[in-house]
Amino acid sequence: MSLHGSRLPRPWWSVFLLLGLLMGCSGVVATPVLIVTPGAPETSLALSTPSTGATLVEGVIVLPPVDPADYGGNIITAGSSTVFPLTERMAERFQDEGYRGQITVDSIGSGAGFERFCVAGETDISNASRPIKPSEVESCRKIGREPVEFRVGTDALAVVVSKTNDFVDNLTLEELALVFSTARTWKDVRPEWPDKPILRFSPGTDSGTFDFFVEHVFNKDETPLLNAANLNFSEDDNVLVQGVAGSPYGIGYFGFAYYLHNQDKLRAVPIEGVAPTAETAEKGTYPLARPLLIYSAPSIMRAKPQVAAFINFYLTRVNEEIQDVGYFPASREALNQAKANWLKAMDMEVPTP
Repeated sequence: MSLHGSRLPRPWWSVFLLLGLLMGCSGVVATPVLIVTPGAPETSLALSTPSTGATLVEGVIVLPPVDPADYGGNIITAGSSTVFPLTERMAERFQDEGYRGQITVDSIGSGAGFERFCVAGETDISNASRPIKPSEVESCRKIGREPVEFRVGTDALAVVVSKTNDFVDNLTLEELALVFSTARTWKDVRPEWPDKPILRFSPGTDSGTFDFFVEHVFNKDETPLLNAANLNFSEDDNVLVQGVAGSPYGIGYFGFAYYLHNQDKLRAVPIEGVAPTAETAEKGTYPLARPLLIYSAPSIMRAKPQVAAFINFYLTRVNEEIQDVGYFPASREALNQAKANWLKAMDMEVPTP
C-alpha cells in the first residue's frame, strides 16, 4: 500500500531563502541545518534546528521533537501482516501532520519482510511479529546493515472459531496442537464434540504469526502442522477470517486486531482457561502473547533522515493509536529500550536517572 501526502514539496530555492532570512534577522537565532539524503530527490530535503537531545520525564525517555512537515522523500516499509495495520496508522498520521513524501507499507509476512530488508536491501523498515533470526542478522550484515530492533507494542495471537460454533469453549495447549495436527474430527479432540472434520486456517509459512504459533504450540517443529489435513494457508488475514466464519467446524489463528474487527463473525477461544485481553497479554498470563516489532539500521537512518524522523514519531506517538488499532501498548521498560536504541543508532546520548 502506498500512502501519499497532500502537501506539495517545498521548491529548492525556498530553503535558501529561509536560510537568508534567518541569517538576516536581528537577535540570536538557531543556526539551521540542511539535511540532504545523498542521491535522493529534492523532496528529501529537511530543514530543522539542531537537536538538543533526549530527556527523561518521570522515568520515561522523551525523544527529540520531530515536525513531519520538515521532511520529504520516500520511506519503504514491508513485512508482518500483524504489524501492518499499526504501521499503516502511524504512516497516515505522519502524513496528516505534514510529511511531504511518500510512505509505502506492504503486508507480506515477517519472513518475506526480512528477505527484502536483509537480502535485497530494498526497504528502510521491516515490520515483524517475531524477533529477527541470527541467520537474518548475518544476511543484513553482508549488505552492510546492522539491524536495530524497536518494540512498538504487544499482540495476543487469537485462536478463533465461527460464531456458529457452540461447543469449543476452551483449549489447552496440548489440545490446540492436536487440533492443528493429527485430529481428523472434533470428536478426536474431546469425545463429546461433533464427529465432524476440522477445517483449519493458518497464516502462510512466511508469516511471523506462523513462526510464533509453531514455536509455542509445536516446540518449533512445523512438521505436524504442515502435515495436517484440511489445512488452508493465506498471507491475507481477511481470507482466514472468511474461511473460519464460513463453517461451525472451522478454526484459525491470527493477530488480535483482526479478531476485534470481526467479532460479529468470530469468537476468540480461551487458551488454558485464559482469554486474550490487554491485561493478560501485558502480564504474560495469556500463553500466546507476543511482541510487535519494527527494524531498521543506523546506516539507513543516517542516510535518510526521514526514516529516522518517522521511527522517532512512531515511538513517540504509538501509544496514542495502538489500542484503537486493536493491539496493546508495550511496557514502559520495553518502549524506553526502543527509544534508547533509536538514540544509539543516531549516535546520541541516552538519558539516565
